[in-house]
Amino acid sequence: MSEISTQKTKRDRLLCVSHKEDADGISAAALIRQAFGGDTVLVDYPGMMDALAKIKDNEKLKTLFICDVGLSQKNQDEFVEILTSLRKNKIAITYIDHHDMDNKIIKKLEKLKVKVIHDINECTTVQVYDAFKSKLNDHAQFVAACAAITDYMEDRPIGAKLLQIFDRQFALISATVLTFNITGHQKDSDYLLYLVEELSDSKYPHEIPNTFEFAQLQVAKLASIILQVKKSMKKMKNLAYMEVLDSGASGAVNFVLGLSGKDVGVAYKERTEQGIYAVSIRGSRSCKLHLGKIVNPLATSLGGSGGGHDKACGAVIPKDKMTKFLKAFNAKLS
Repeated sequence: MSEISTQKTKRDRLLCVSHKEDADGISAAALIRQAFGGDTVLVDYPGMMDALAKIKDNEKLKTLFICDVGLSQKNQDEFVEILTSLRKNKIAITYIDHHDMDNKIIKKLEKLKVKVIHDINECTTVQVYDAFKSKLNDHAQFVAACAAITDYMEDRPIGAKLLQIFDRQFALISATVLTFNITGHQKDSDYLLYLVEELSDSKYPHEIPNTFEFAQLQVAKLASIILQVKKSMKKMKNLAYMEVLDSGASGAVNFVLGLSGKDVGVAYKERTEQGIYAVSIRGSRSCKLHLGKIVNPLATSLGGSGGGHDKACGAVIPKDKMTKFLKAFNAKLS
């Protein structure tokens, strides 16, 4: 079962469930905390539905925010069922996301009186900021700008305006340090929640103890990956791919994309205890296809799940279906 992070304090009447694997999910949770208070539950994609199912038993819960979790064809119907149960208990729910999503699911959620804030053109944190800026301080603009950078969406209308407020290099290094600390602490639930708290308290990444030192260690690890990518990367007609053995797939995939000369890069790492591969996918600026829309139904058809936005997405694929996924994905990119 996937790890679920939750604060040790007694659960409040308000809860935010958000994605734990990147700066957009962590930052969105931080802004919700700053605006409304409450507790935070951080989830990865495989563990998301288990976390939501457990929330149904929280009798004190009155308000629920769900941020940056990304639905797929595999879990979207179950997601609606769980939210239906929560709404029957008169829980106010706000769903905020930027991943590609079936319009039928949006309509079902709206019919349940779930407040849906959904725009594939802005990252989740930027949407949180834009929706609740009257409840946020000025520092929230910086948190949102950094999240846009890390999600490759700093050129979008609202994200670009927020980034213009700050020195670009300051924002870039802050976003990078934050990302390295998040990806490097995926097994440390308490630290991820600590980051949520610090960001909600208007701390810059450089003000959080040891973040730059830890980022430096992560950079050294990434540098070593370059040699591994050059040695182990394989190419198909429309993509390049690599199995990652001793680092995160999200850290290697950009090297696969850049060094291959292809428009799409794929990196995947086995999660032995679950019998799956966690897959990261990136597209170049010249890639004209929406990768998230391709990956969602393809991964579902193979017994996995996946999706995301146009140039960056991910998937969970059963171990014995990985080769089939690569071949089918390559064909769909033609």
